[in-house]
Amino acid sequence: MKTKSIEKISGKEKTSKLCQLILFNDDINTFDDVIELLVKYCNQNEIQAEQCAMLVHHTGRYSIKEGSFEELFLIGEMLSVNGLTVEIK
Repeated sequence: MKTKSIEKISGKEKTSKLCQLILFNDDINTFDDVIELLVKYCNQNEIQAEQCAMLVHHTGRYSIKEGSFEELFLIGEMLSVNGLTVEIK
């Protein structure tokens, strides 16, 4: 389901689509690495990050964060630079 957020700017409505940052499972990164990166860049606590890591491991991919494309792009770049595979949808 696609969600939209509406902001009012100078009396005009601007529609901006909320996107999802998808994390994919891999055989390279450890659970501890993934958890550390989710805490550091996605502003998750350790329990949330551990649950996300488990869901990614068991399902192959999982939406770890929702927000504007611009916000997710920066987070995705940092996760990618640190070896994780991510995609914005």
